[in-house]
Amino acid sequence: MAYLTHFILLLLINLASSQQISNTESSSSTTTNPTSTEDCNNRWIYIRNLPSRFNLDLLTNCSEYPIFDDFCPYLANHGLGQKTHTKSRSWYRTDPLLLELIFHRRILEYPCLTNDPNVANAVFLPYYGAIDSLKYLYGPDVNSSFQHGMGLFDFLQSDEPGIWNRHMGHDHFLVISRPAWDFCQPLDNDPPIWGTSFLELPEFYNVTVLVPEGRAWPWQEHAVPYPTSFHPPNLACFEAWIQRVRRSRRVSLMLFAGGGGIGASPNIRRSIRTECENANTSMTKDNTGYSQICHIVDCSNGICEHDPIRYMRPMLQATFCLQPPGDTPTRRSTFDAITAGCIPVFFEEMSARSQYRWHLPEEKYPEFSVFIPKEEVVFKGLKILDVLMGIPRNEVRKMRESVIELIPRVMYRRHGSSLGLRTKKDAFDTAIDGALQTIKDKLNDL
Repeated sequence: MAYLTHFILLLLINLASSQQISNTESSSSTTTNPTSTEDCNNRWIYIRNLPSRFNLDLLTNCSEYPIFDDFCPYLANHGLGQKTHTKSRSWYRTDPLLLELIFHRRILEYPCLTNDPNVANAVFLPYYGAIDSLKYLYGPDVNSSFQHGMGLFDFLQSDEPGIWNRHMGHDHFLVISRPAWDFCQPLDNDPPIWGTSFLELPEFYNVTVLVPEGRAWPWQEHAVPYPTSFHPPNLACFEAWIQRVRRSRRVSLMLFAGGGGIGASPNIRRSIRTECENANTSMTKDNTGYSQICHIVDCSNGICEHDPIRYMRPMLQATFCLQPPGDTPTRRSTFDAITAGCIPVFFEEMSARSQYRWHLPEEKYPEFSVFIPKEEVVFKGLKILDVLMGIPRNEVRKMRESVIELIPRVMYRRHGSSLGLRTKKDAFDTAIDGALQTIKDKLNDL
């Protein structure tokens, strides 16, 4: 089954690539084409032609890592996964690991592709780095993790080296669908610890890397949203969802969808669970206006990861969605919450504010989110409930509307979507804009 999926993906991606580049490059002589040469000024992207061993061949190993989940079922629909149900048009069982495949498919529809690397303002590397890293993180090459990416670099140096040497990689960018922490193991670690050394390789220092979570001291990486399960194909489906979000009755004050917090050691997730249990027994609708003060959706052991119905319906009914850090500061749940019009509550700056500057402007955070330092909750007894109940209702309505306005910027619309929906910039479009501007700034500084 994996080999059949691989063959179909290879065929479709190659076909879409050749057709799109051909259509784009002929646009300057076609008055009916919506993309003109003027529209593409400073926006031309060249997709580097990589051997399939760097991308699609890696998908044939989708079930070969016993410690890691089998991701074969989620390769469908070019990485969006299977539909949540047969009649669904916008909802899929999306695995965040496949952001690389999703991005690869979407960039083939980018209106300013070129076959000439010499006129390109940026060069995209369709390398599935996170999937390639599995053999180092979970497979037999764990003791060779410093070699992650070296095969790619050798290829870039040996095959048409002028493309790389033109700006020594400063104009190149790629997507890696795991947090940057997984790729910053120091090269001199002996024996190796968790992770690979991809982001520590001097050979790739100049490359712009898009990841779902960056480090506190970003060198070359920039954070982009985790893919949610919402991928509308047209404007009608998108607008229908927005209307549902606006009309939804918010019967819960706050919601936490996740696991953890059951151990004895003090931490923010344990504090949330304790406060929720106490609030639900001590407060009523008469003195709060809510049918439920705190709703916990137990997502332990990954049971929610590919089942958006478990958490999206409760999020639609909640006013605030709590986003405590877990193993790392960021959470896919942040973007699920925004998609549901649920106001995110952060407990660390690194959970979002210091991450997604392209998609969630830093200066606008007070308009669409709440920040409560986790130390105040865990060690000083600050009640989350008191903070949230203290926000006036009219302010809450304004915040929810600001959240709803962000939905297009954090969703990845389905490939092949309608022209009407393409007028709304989504997470992919915003990431491309950010990458192009970053590369332009770097080249100007050379």
